[in-house]
Amino acid sequence: MLGLKLPTDPRWADIANKNIKEILIDHAWCEQKAASTAISLIVSFPEYSELVEEMHDLVQEEMSHFKMVHDLLKERNIELGRDRKDLYVVELMKFFPKGGSRTNQLTHRLMYAALIEARSCERFRLLSENLEDQKLARFYRKLMISEAGHYTLFLKLARKYGEENIVNEKWNKLLIYEAQIMKDLSKNETVHG
Repeated sequence: MLGLKLPTDPRWADIANKNIKEILIDHAWCEQKAASTAISLIVSFPEYSELVEEMHDLVQEEMSHFKMVHDLLKERNIELGRDRKDLYVVELMKFFPKGGSRTNQLTHRLMYAALIEARSCERFRLLSENLEDQKLARFYRKLMISEAGHYTLFLKLARKYGEENIVNEKWNKLLIYEAQIMKDLSKNETVHG
């Protein structure tokens, strides 16, 4: 369903199990960044009313996810700590050239967001199936479903605002590029790393 070209190395689930504190901290920041991305899309492209409405709803949902993860941190006496760079996202954002038409800028940002959500969905599925902590496994099962909805929303909007056949072509190339990035990841205790 997600179309990812390279699945996560199954050993990543073992890394996550042994480093759940780090996974939770990183996850909290991922939710905050997702909300920030939605806000940024509203600010950058206010002329697209459907986009604005969808992103408004998404901001609220992502911040509710941030609160849920933050509550789990507090429950476990884990401090949120400072934000960290997401090497996956840093590398992913190198794919499309900067600039171009507003339509290209919008569709590129929507495709990046769709892919990040798709990879998060896949990772949350692994957590839901492999975590020893059953409460967290159930938590990640619920969030996996939500991430799948975000992935399809972003891709649907990219196809709506861009020329669908061009978006589909770029999407396939982005998926191939992302698979190359993933070959070097799945070794760290982060949601995408």
